[in-house]
Amino acid sequence: MQALTFAQALRAATASLAAAGIEAPRRQARLLLAAATGRTPEALLRDSDQTFDATAYLALVARRAAHEPLALILGHREFWSLDIEVCADTLIPRADSETLIEAALAARPDRASVRRVLDLGTGTGCLLLAALTEFPAAHGIGIDRVAAAATLARRNATRLGFAARADFLVGDWAEAIAGRFDLVLSNPPYIETATIATLMPEVARHEPASALDGGADGLACYRALIPALPGLLASDGVAIIELGAGQAPATIALAHAAGLGASTRADLAGIARALVLRAG
Repeated sequence: MQALTFAQALRAATASLAAAGIEAPRRQARLLLAAATGRTPEALLRDSDQTFDATAYLALVARRAAHEPLALILGHREFWSLDIEVCADTLIPRADSETLIEAALAARPDRASVRRVLDLGTGTGCLLLAALTEFPAAHGIGIDRVAAAATLARRNATRLGFAARADFLVGDWAEAIAGRFDLVLSNPPYIETATIATLMPEVARHEPASALDGGADGLACYRALIPALPGLLASDGVAIIELGAGQAPATIALAHAAGLGASTRADLAGIARALVLRAG
């Protein structure tokens, strides 16, 4: 047993995370302390002189200091104001991906007209579930080739109250599905294979390569995905696909070759993050 007050534990954890180069160490130390003790940050501040067994807490801090992602330690991450459960089998949801939902709302302003949504490479299900919050008449299908990801997405849908409006399948891109959709979403792997090892350790060591690796030039999944879209889109349907930095020109060329009209939407950093595709 390692007895510390909440204040002492927070100071020790902050110093440890700062020494490891973790961004916003005090904030992350506080979040870990709240998770370890089951208390709110407000309660921790109010009871800062209370003593507790800090052993389990310091073990969590050691994991974060070793650059395990905070979201994996906590087991969840917020996306589009939804509390999304995460695991090591899926990509951790990122704020950049919310650009796809913004693009969907701009492309389909008549929200009641969207009835069928498809999410290819669903992962945690965050994109599909965010879309269902915004398109109240829609039913969604999420597909992932990793069975554990489809299981997690289904669990998120159930916990967030979307069980009756979402189904999840195991399959490889569009091969597992037939039909036409008003909205197709996808965040495919788009990192160049040789680049993955150079990414920050939270990503390179802890997130699944299958969710990152886009082949030698980062475009392998787009070459498989984009040509399938004309057969999936309803007559007024729209597909919105996440892009990596600098990938807009090549993916737009792929879209035009498939007979699709293409435009992009930038994220908050000004990067063309969402490729918006319609039948040509």
